[in-house]
Amino acid sequence: MAAGQTVTVYGAYGHTGRFVVAHLRERGFVPVLAGRDRRKLEALAARYPGLEVRPAPVDDPVSLDRALAGADAVVNAAGPFATTAAPVIEAALRAGIPYVDVAAEIEANADTFARFADRAEAAGAVVLPAMAFYGGLGDLLATAALGGLTSADEAHIAYGLSGWQPTEGTRLAGKVSAERRGGRRVRFAEGRLGYHTDALPTLTWPFPEPMGPRSVVGEFTMADVVTLPSHLSVPTVRTYMSTEAAGGVTGADTPAPTAVDARGRSAQTFLVDVVVRAGGTERRAVATGQDIYAVTAPLAVEAVHRILTGRTRTTGVVSAGALFDAPDFLDSLAASGHLAWERSAVVNPPVVG
Repeated sequence: MAAGQTVTVYGAYGHTGRFVVAHLRERGFVPVLAGRDRRKLEALAARYPGLEVRPAPVDDPVSLDRALAGADAVVNAAGPFATTAAPVIEAALRAGIPYVDVAAEIEANADTFARFADRAEAAGAVVLPAMAFYGGLGDLLATAALGGLTSADEAHIAYGLSGWQPTEGTRLAGKVSAERRGGRRVRFAEGRLGYHTDALPTLTWPFPEPMGPRSVVGEFTMADVVTLPSHLSVPTVRTYMSTEAAGGVTGADTPAPTAVDARGRSAQTFLVDVVVRAGGTERRAVATGQDIYAVTAPLAVEAVHRILTGRTRTTGVVSAGALFDAPDFLDSLAASGHLAWERSAVVNPPVVG
């Protein structure tokens, strides 16, 4: 049961971190507010009397250990994860508690698998990166669509967002990733990550209703290119972004998200269309909902709940589709009203994309 269990939220005062804190409280957990900025932590604590504040610079192991002391798990919501993931994982391993993050940074997630896989497995620990809208949700949908299969010829994840107003954290993470890539773009083909300078194509993706066919930017590569291949044998993973959203997140003057309801969600809506092709069969899973940042919170908190209650399949550095029963996980999010989803299969489908 969640009642009374303590979860440290590193980066608690950030846009996504605040959603995580609120959802942990709704689920009966006791959040510990941690992060790099004491002033911001104390401002957040004023909204939640009784919650403990534990400032911790990311380069101070003693402070990080203090932030995680006595906690049952830690959720890292502080980007850029190229800077925060490794130190917080190290602290979680020292504390002997599960680590969950919401990183959408491709290289940071790849680094987590490469750097910590052996140590986490040897310790019997769970390190779960990219448990968020990008990376986690697509992985769950693809795994559910495959229905027990562990290999496919190719996977396509198309993001139909009504728009994208990026947070300050999203912009910073994008800047760090772009600098790390030297301006190049990422693709996953022939079973590996590669970098290129090709222009990104624009095409029409056949989203199901109520969205319908929509213009998308091809090879708008997201964290799914790390999470899916970490446990599925699939040589090609491609992700696509609706042109409205691509323009919004890259636009210099696009405003930050604005809350439109009591839960703090923006008006943004999403439809994630995952198509996995294996042999002559196309398997599809679709999820719909509101606000990509807000839906990350129930994804991460449900993951924490399942880890702490033993509803997991393995240990080590692992992605959502490998760690959990994907259809059951998605069903739980649907039952609680955080998203809707469905899946289907078609034999000998037409080629799309």
